[in-house]
Amino acid sequence: MVASDSTADMNRLTDSGVVAVMRGADADTIIDVAQALNDGGVTAYEITADNPDAMDLIGEVSASFTEEEAIVGAGTVLDDATARAAIMNGAEFVVGPNFDREVVETCNRYGTLVAPGILTPTEAVNAYEAGADMVKVFPASVMGPDHLSSLKGPLPQIPLMPTGGIDIDNVADYIEAGAVVVGAGSAIMDADAIEAGDFDSITETAREFTRVIEDARESGE
Repeated sequence: MVASDSTADMNRLTDSGVVAVMRGADADTIIDVAQALNDGGVTAYEITADNPDAMDLIGEVSASFTEEEAIVGAGTVLDDATARAAIMNGAEFVVGPNFDREVVETCNRYGTLVAPGILTPTEAVNAYEAGADMVKVFPASVMGPDHLSSLKGPLPQIPLMPTGGIDIDNVADYIEAGAVVVGAGSAIMDADAIEAGDFDSITETAREFTRVIEDARESGE
């Protein structure tokens, strides 16, 4: 396995604007869902490790897209063994709900982008100094966009990825508050639409997310 370039992967992740958190993804539909998201401009997919089939799914989705088309990672990674398994199965980034030093060290060892979960300034600095490429501000909805801008003020060097409760109505607020990318789950992965096979609806939602994020970025320039 060739080590990835975490700087290049950071650019690919942020270019997407939103990371689609594919929690509870099903093997029968995950490729169709990923393609629908891709058609709508969302090119970053996080397959959560709490899915018993996560490692196989990471490999399947990774194999379905070229490096230029998409970036695929693992989420809900709680320990270094899971991080390594995900990387060996093709994960190009690793995300956790918490900061675990060994997870960060493992990802650094393999040159894989890592975004541990934090909520406070102390946690953010500790994670970044340990080698995190960015930090996942989680759960973002508990504190809101103002909390993000409060973190960004004294810590402008740390890239922030708020996740939890991000939707079409508030995503612009998080981008304007300083998010380099956001994580979105149910707001972009509509379970009813997936069950009904309405992948066009997934594409439309993805397209709306990317449009709102692009507009927020342009207004902040």
